[in-house]
Amino acid sequence: MHRLRQAICNEAFQGWDFAESCRFMKKTGYSGIEIAHFTLADDPAEIDAGRRRELKDIMTSVGLEFVGLHWLMVAPKGLHVTTPDDALREKSWGHIRNLVDLCADLGPNGVMVFGSPFQRATTGGSSREEATARYADGLMAVAPHAEARGVTILVEALPKAQCDVVQTLEEAVGIVRQIDSPAIRTMFDSHNAIDEVEPHAVLVDRYYEYIRHVHVNELDGKHCGQGNYDFKPVFEVLLRKGYQRWVSLEAFDFSFGAERIATESLRYLEGEINRIS
Repeated sequence: MHRLRQAICNEAFQGWDFAESCRFMKKTGYSGIEIAHFTLADDPAEIDAGRRRELKDIMTSVGLEFVGLHWLMVAPKGLHVTTPDDALREKSWGHIRNLVDLCADLGPNGVMVFGSPFQRATTGGSSREEATARYADGLMAVAPHAEARGVTILVEALPKAQCDVVQTLEEAVGIVRQIDSPAIRTMFDSHNAIDEVEPHAVLVDRYYEYIRHVHVNELDGKHCGQGNYDFKPVFEVLLRKGYQRWVSLEAFDFSFGAERIATESLRYLEGEINRIS
């Protein structure tokens, strides 16, 4: 049976030596690593070419594939991509361009998961429509650079409690269609789809052609198996369609410790997949 490719975000391993964390991921059974750039440096432009080669070599040497980047706007502080402040907005999209370069330098065919609720939500008196338009305009402007470097930027739908710009998978796909670039696509995150009205598997099936990445986590942010989210319907869709991309664990609650988060999640998800006939 076709297997799903499992990756893990490196945030849970903050404070670990990068090589040590990579070795643990691989030993546990993951084949991919997704990186939050702020675990490497506040500003991606500060990571020089030599360090980028070193990080890439570490991942390759232990047999991990680089998946991509997430939490794009957490650092440096103060950035915002939909603000009416032209100078700040330009600086913020410049940061995204720098991340495209980092992503491309760390490995081929990387994705950039664009969540970052506080840095894209309405601000400065803007309406939701105005902020969303600026967000789409910014993505359209960086799309050629991302395409040239082989990077795909993913518009992530976020729940209402987090953000008021792009709140449903339908809205995310609308922006993808509007921009019409292979470098701009969307993704599915089980935790952040909590406000969706239709079953998650139905949405993944409907918008499958636009989905390039899947994040798994429980609805309360804990790692997989600590809650009651049923992953099987979504996995059934992915398996039926022969999904070749990544299923990546992104937990938000790190209190269990990196070893337990990584191990328990993978074993739980493998068990759920094995229950699908």
